[in-house]
Amino acid sequence: MGESTTTAIDGNQLIAKALARFGVDRMFGVVGIPVTSLANRAVSLGVRFIAFHNEQSAGYAASAYGYLTGRPGVLLTVSGPGCVHGLAGLSNAMANAWPMVMISGSCDQKDFGRGDFQELDQIAAVEPFSKFSVKAKSIKEIPDCVFQALAKAGSGRPGGCYLDFPSDVLHQTISEAEAESLLATAAEKFGESEKVLCVQNSQIEEAVSLLRHAERPLIVFGKGAAFARAENELGKLVERTGIPFLPTPMGKGLLPDTHELAATAARSLAIGKCDVALVVGARLNWLLHFGEPPKWSKDVKFILVDVSKEEIELRKPHLGLVGDAKLVLEKINLGIKDDPFCLGKSHPWVAAISSKVKDNVSKMEAQLAKEVVPFNFLTPMKIIRDAIAGLGSPAPILVSEGANTMDVGRSVLVQTEPRTRLDAGTWGTMGVGLGYCIAGAVASPDRLVVAVEGDSGFGFSAMEVETLVRYQLPVVVIVFNNGGVYGGDRRSPDEISGPYKDDPAPTSFVPSAGYHTLIEAFGGKGYLVGTPEELKSALSESFSAQKPAVINVIIDPYAGAESGRLQHKN
Repeated sequence: MGESTTTAIDGNQLIAKALARFGVDRMFGVVGIPVTSLANRAVSLGVRFIAFHNEQSAGYAASAYGYLTGRPGVLLTVSGPGCVHGLAGLSNAMANAWPMVMISGSCDQKDFGRGDFQELDQIAAVEPFSKFSVKAKSIKEIPDCVFQALAKAGSGRPGGCYLDFPSDVLHQTISEAEAESLLATAAEKFGESEKVLCVQNSQIEEAVSLLRHAERPLIVFGKGAAFARAENELGKLVERTGIPFLPTPMGKGLLPDTHELAATAARSLAIGKCDVALVVGARLNWLLHFGEPPKWSKDVKFILVDVSKEEIELRKPHLGLVGDAKLVLEKINLGIKDDPFCLGKSHPWVAAISSKVKDNVSKMEAQLAKEVVPFNFLTPMKIIRDAIAGLGSPAPILVSEGANTMDVGRSVLVQTEPRTRLDAGTWGTMGVGLGYCIAGAVASPDRLVVAVEGDSGFGFSAMEVETLVRYQLPVVVIVFNNGGVYGGDRRSPDEISGPYKDDPAPTSFVPSAGYHTLIEAFGGKGYLVGTPEELKSALSESFSAQKPAVINVIIDPYAGAESGRLQHKN
């Protein structure tokens, strides 16, 4: 199809050119038939390819990279099973509203339906998890497909998109001149979309009035506000009005947890008694108890700021403001600036929140002051908190997953900078840990990445410690090793019966497993710790080295609770 062998380029080259032209500079994935050449071509054009062992972890990395950078994370998989494995990352991006594009090779079009190698109707497979999917049926369709998917991933409510490239299309050729023409046309048609802002001045005035006249106002913000880079606008709003604030778990750090108006340690009081709640970039889903009694007052008035009109229509708040969190907050701040108000420290609501925070923090610190050996969850968590605080700025990116480990860490570990906490998120996804670590290290090379993982959560993606070593990423993985899911054998006597009663419990792993030796097999540094002194030494050495490391922290197998803080659902 090309004019000559010297001027022709194939589908792999054209995809790589389209990605680079759009601004993609990182790609995550697992290569093989038929996409190995695509990865190599992308690398030759300046796209860094991070090669994983498993498409699941690579997909989680791509989704988190989209969140951390604000640009679509890109996952590359082989056909069939590779595409299916990649659905974990694509669905995670969709659930968390993060921009991501999954690219998969697929079988020859002429052989589809005949049982070809790794044959699958991949467009149908990805449909529940993608906001847009398309198959390029000829090489000339490639630029439009690539640009459209990347643009749609970040437009409106961000999410996952899918690109399907049959192997025959990857091997088709066109001239360089035609390729350049197609790329230029695609770039013009599908450039990056503008940020959403669909609010009227009257709506901003109503929002300001509701906050001004509220007796017990509260500002709630989540990772949607973090994705929008709304930290400066949130800071201005809180400082000007004196309204207490409550971050969702991944909203932590947009404003420092140590801020005097932070209500995290008085969460039940804050959401239970507030009469007006400005909710910015956070959905009223299970994480916020659906905005319903008994956790919330039946009379609370929600002002919901969301980029998605459909989300606001679903939640039916008192007032819905459709738009990018940063842009909407800018307008709210302007409305307040014209006629300022501030609650002040002596305001009864602020004083009540402050008093409750101090009381609860004091109780927590009393628990943390007790050094318990064999370790419970609190003793090592306090040591980790203090070690992280000693690093100063830039603060490390904290990755947290597990049941008890994540729950306790959310209460103890302190976030002071935006987008420095990654956890199981909206979907409660276990297995994200190492993928998120790699995304954090690639997206923010100036920051250390510290993962605090349960041993079960770590096990999902543990083999990716080799990836950490291979790329020499500054990641320290701390494994809370309590011997299983929730920890050891939690069965009651009446559950230990039947022909397989002598098998290990479904929640049990090998006791005191040597997780630290796994990274040593690849040339990384491993530590086994069981006392405060050993943990402090391991943290000091690994934080200073800023090299791949695993710290295996032996925990009392009966220290935690089954299902963490969601026991009522198990």
